[in-house]
Amino acid sequence: MSEQQIIVTVSGVDKVGIVAKVTAVLAEYEVNIEDIKQTLMQGHFVMFLLGNIGKSKYNFKEIKDALTETGKELGMEIWVQRKEIFDNMHMV
Repeated sequence: MSEQQIIVTVSGVDKVGIVAKVTAVLAEYEVNIEDIKQTLMQGHFVMFLLGNIGKSKYNFKEIKDALTETGKELGMEIWVQRKEIFDNMHMV
């Protein structure tokens, strides 16, 4: 299951429309949002999102590239990782 899951991390100065823009891209690329957490830390926006790409007709790289480009448009950092790799990195 985790091979079809991705972790999306969004970080940057808070502004209107961040969640809307990121989730619109995910919807366009047929990524199901399974969990989402966001917070503000002294005006700095941080969001963690668990998505499932199992039913998407797009591959991981296409989805990652679209989200990375969205980050540039928003002036935000967006990282996309496969959940299995994320889990393995944090097992140490």
